[in-house]
Amino acid sequence: MPSPTNPKPGRPHLARDSQQWIFDYIVQETGKVYHWWADGGGKLPSSVRSHAMISKHVGKKAQRLEALADVERAAGHRRTACELYFDAARQYMSAQHPVFETNDEKRYLFAGLERTYDAVRELADYDIVRIEVPWDGVSLTGNLHLLPGNAAAPLLFHVPGCDATCAGWPKPSANPGHERGMHVFAFDGPGQGLSNMRGIPLTADNYERAASAALDVLLERPEIDAARVGVYGTGMGSHWALRMAARDPRITAVATKSTYSDKYYLMDEESPRWKQLFAYLTQAGSEAELDQTMADLTLHGYMEQIACPTLMVTGEYDLRDPLDEVYELFDQLTSPAELWVFADQFHKVKLGSSELVPRLMLDWLEDRLSGRPMERSGASVYLDKNGRGPNDPGVRRQRRWFDA
Repeated sequence: MPSPTNPKPGRPHLARDSQQWIFDYIVQETGKVYHWWADGGGKLPSSVRSHAMISKHVGKKAQRLEALADVERAAGHRRTACELYFDAARQYMSAQHPVFETNDEKRYLFAGLERTYDAVRELADYDIVRIEVPWDGVSLTGNLHLLPGNAAAPLLFHVPGCDATCAGWPKPSANPGHERGMHVFAFDGPGQGLSNMRGIPLTADNYERAASAALDVLLERPEIDAARVGVYGTGMGSHWALRMAARDPRITAVATKSTYSDKYYLMDEESPRWKQLFAYLTQAGSEAELDQTMADLTLHGYMEQIACPTLMVTGEYDLRDPLDEVYELFDQLTSPAELWVFADQFHKVKLGSSELVPRLMLDWLEDRLSGRPMERSGASVYLDKNGRGPNDPGVRRQRRWFDA
């Protein structure tokens, strides 16, 4: 690691860099770089002993999956090859993510991501169209997953989190948007994926402006029903999805999970990974400059501008979202809205399985796009992990565990 007296490639030195020793120890012990409080084991290979090792060891896993996919494609097993290429693309995505400078290793891993996802595009059972979005003198990109038959249908606009790219979701062999009759667009906005490789930084307000430009391009297509546009964001994607909804009246409904509060919590009380990452994504020249950008990444002053039905989802003890602040933001909404609070959970909320909550959120969006009225507008519901979920007629409409 460079001495603080020398420049640091990709990002400035940060005060939290002094925590690297304990951060590396936790990475070794848990197999995770964040979300340490969630149930379940880590995803990193057991050979990873520090944060710096992630890119190599996850990258080697991606190489192995790509080699398997090449064999299966040569054998004529198209669907198996497509699945393997998608898994390899996800691993390349994860491998390039912790490289916080655009160097040879980052370019190598990102080329692997692009190569394997191009194979997914070639082998999928439906059309996946790469969309280029001209914006502010640069070009942004995303993947449009068209429903088989390419008929006119609603659009599900997916805003990935800050640790993902447009290649990470949805999985072509199990596309939950298609299952609900929607075309799906996944976006690499400023600071994400290919935008990083093209040198397009994240600023406090450029993500929502870029997303609106993407919507301009998408709504020109005959397959898209312009009157039914749902936005789905998770993690930092929730922040951007809500800012997008505040800005763009063409959005019919928005469903989000977490990362609503002051970004101080994400930067200075959550894993050191996040501040190191955002220093790279914003291309900040100093920690003070980064702190100002993150302070400006706020939802205050924007919630009341949202006119469409809105869903917010949070864990009761999510470190990046103190519950009082989430309620404060929720109460600023003037549009039809509801909040799901998952009791005793942190960032990665579950209801039975980790896959169910995203599917319930997409069901909520499908209901809004089909014109089904909201029965609990303005309500916050308190959900037990082993309960029957937000659609249970007997669900508790309360804010705290001790409320009557």
